[in-house]
Amino acid sequence: MNSRRIVAATLAGHFAAAVAALGMPPFYDRILREALGSDAVYLAGWFFVIPTLLAAFANPWWGALADRFGKRRLLLRAHLGLAASFWLTSLAGTVWQFGLALALQGLLGGTFAASNAYLASIVSGHRLTRLLTLMQGSARAALFLGPASMGLLASDPEPLVLYRYLAIFPLISALLVCCLPANGCRGTPASTDAPADAAPTSGERVDPGGLYGLQFTFIFATVITFPYFVPYAERSLAGLPSFAPGFLFGLPHLVYLVCALPMSRHLGRQRLLATLFASQAVLIVTLLGQAWSHEVITVAGWRLAMGVAMTAGYIALHGLIAAITDAGNAGRRFGSLESSTKWGAVAAGLAAGVAADRWGLHAPFLIGAATLVLANMHALLLMSRHSRGTFKQPASRTD
Repeated sequence: MNSRRIVAATLAGHFAAAVAALGMPPFYDRILREALGSDAVYLAGWFFVIPTLLAAFANPWWGALADRFGKRRLLLRAHLGLAASFWLTSLAGTVWQFGLALALQGLLGGTFAASNAYLASIVSGHRLTRLLTLMQGSARAALFLGPASMGLLASDPEPLVLYRYLAIFPLISALLVCCLPANGCRGTPASTDAPADAAPTSGERVDPGGLYGLQFTFIFATVITFPYFVPYAERSLAGLPSFAPGFLFGLPHLVYLVCALPMSRHLGRQRLLATLFASQAVLIVTLLGQAWSHEVITVAGWRLAMGVAMTAGYIALHGLIAAITDAGNAGRRFGSLESSTKWGAVAAGLAAGVAADRWGLHAPFLIGAATLVLANMHALLLMSRHSRGTFKQPASRTD
């Protein structure tokens, strides 16, 4: 099985699972009110946190098991675990049963990290950067299509029943994984790239701890707006049709889908920290713009600009990740990276719940912008250390 078919099957499997996993969280507020009879505003943000919190604890462990027992086996486990937890979510009859089912989604899932680790056993270098960008595109596609479609379906009097049907998607993904070889392109994992692709993407190498910090703040600042964007749009933009809040929510992710591959041809090889700094500066402006806009066209414009900046930021992060990852450490590396992502989302959900309840639905945008100011200070420090030659690249790296 050649590498292109393996990549296509892995991407298709992740997308099928991600549509189900990422489509419902923006509608937790509606589920809590209409299906479970709770008017507690803060619970939508806190329940957004539950699966990510458990995933933050579980992903490094699953990653270590992937390096030991095989990346395909752990990818199959992730899809089957997600299917089982979706079915259990559909049975929830109380708020706390719903929260417990969401916890199982985080504990038993982990398809994104598992898929990335499997792909890293096939390719390396700049090609791995582009595949990580494609994988992020799969998640963005799910974030765009999921909320837009679930916005129509979740209006059903029993929205929790949707989870029963959504369980079919990770089961389909598991079937795709069963068709994949256990060790990628047999006999040639990660060495099938051309020499140019296998080479480091740039002279910039950030130590893993610093990279986890960069990813944590980037995720926190973008995700903090997720739990309450739909109710923010519903209350701030009058006269919207039922599908419009979900569509506006998905606009940045649609931009990522359109722009990620063209932009990755020019970004992701050189000046990665500078690219990340510039993209975060633009994100600050777009978050502030959304917080104070009350016209549909204006908000849509800010969401489109946010998508461009978010895309550039992810490409820069993927280049930094590819520079310190190889087939031997891919499970642990992506397990830890995904854990930092989840911790960022956990912190974002908790902060969003408190901020929205205390200061209003526009507060998460302001907190996200302030966080990116601090993140850019960190990026400037790292660029300064590189310019002084503080970071020394080893001649070879197994990590």
